[in-house]
Amino acid sequence: MTTDYQTLIAQARALTADESDVIANMANISALLFNGMQGLNWAGFYRVVDGELVLGPFQGQTACIRIAFGKGVCGTAAATKVTQIVADVHLFEGHIACDSASNSEIVIPLIVNDEVVAVLDIDSPEFDRFSAIDAENLSEIVNILVANWS
Repeated sequence: MTTDYQTLIAQARALTADESDVIANMANISALLFNGMQGLNWAGFYRVVDGELVLGPFQGQTACIRIAFGKGVCGTAAATKVTQIVADVHLFEGHIACDSASNSEIVIPLIVNDEVVAVLDIDSPEFDRFSAIDAENLSEIVNILVANWS
């Protein structure tokens, strides 16, 4: 499954270039990824609010609203500041099943001034959907958001 990341990255830059509102940018990036990548059932953000992850803009089925740092894949990415690629979420200890149709997941932390401010969370009903190539390119898109963070 190939994703045209060059186009997605260019579109992400264009969508956020003249917009300083973080929520608006997250909303557009969520829609861009959800519609521009194959095999997804959820793409969106959790924002750090008062020391926990709180649901932000997304595309897909309804989702968990609050996630503690260190809990599930999102909380692990937030606590460790490290991208998480999970081939089978059912084997991830402490996985939080917000959507039972999800089988694999990638979560990338957004870091501003060495602090996690949000995470990008993408789920797929396919097992082993995400790779290091996805992580590298999605990190570039995350960096576009971080550059416009205010």
